[in-house]
Amino acid sequence: MKIVVLAKQVPDTWSDRKIDLESGLLDRAASDPVPDEINERALENALLVKDSTKDAEVVVLAMGPEDANKALRKLLSMGADSAVFVNDPALTGSDMVQTSRVLAAAIDKIGNVDVVLAGNEATDGRGGMVPAMVAEILGWPVLPGLDEVAITENEVSGRAQVDGGTLRLSSACPAVISVTEKTAEARFPNFKGIMAAKKKPLETWALADLGIQAGPEAASVRSVMVSATARPPKQAGPKITDDGTAAAQLADFLISNRLV
Repeated sequence: MKIVVLAKQVPDTWSDRKIDLESGLLDRAASDPVPDEINERALENALLVKDSTKDAEVVVLAMGPEDANKALRKLLSMGADSAVFVNDPALTGSDMVQTSRVLAAAIDKIGNVDVVLAGNEATDGRGGMVPAMVAEILGWPVLPGLDEVAITENEVSGRAQVDGGTLRLSSACPAVISVTEKTAEARFPNFKGIMAAKKKPLETWALADLGIQAGPEAASVRSVMVSATARPPKQAGPKITDDGTAAAQLADFLISNRLV
């Protein structure tokens, strides 16, 4: 059984994320790059299968800038068997459609994939559509937003929370699954895993290796940033000193700002 886990390098969730006001893109140099936390949870679900199934193989797949292979090395240290990194200058600024086309082509090239596991949405863009788009391109069923996952050699299943209830979903393999933060807690890489990750296979592919054209310039339609402005600095609000009229002052402030 071969499981591909989709990964993404993102700015650290706990850092100050910034937008490049000239390009409109996320300024990835403004904070430390890390593997997306939701991808680590997706990987953990794959590793649980690997722990219980001797012939299970886990491949991590990512598309991104040149230094994104650092995130892949961390995921390898957690227990993935190998990694594939798609990097090409033409992909800079790709939207979800172009990203999904590239990831689907890479999955085809990897070959003999039974399950694709992904997070339900990245913590930087929060689009949440890439797993479904990849499934659409591959022609596979998709089980989105699962809180619980079960994977066997022939079937995938799980539970998804929806408004007013819970859905139980299942499908034959191959299939695409996206998981939420409610699934398995990601394990920490140990020293042995960190050392082993240095020797595990990590292939880098360009668009030419995938045999497709993709990226913003290859898109039939694309969005264009018209303008961008920095968020104004925070300003301190009025300070109320209780001289016996504090309650009235507070009420006046709330009413004047239409907060009540």
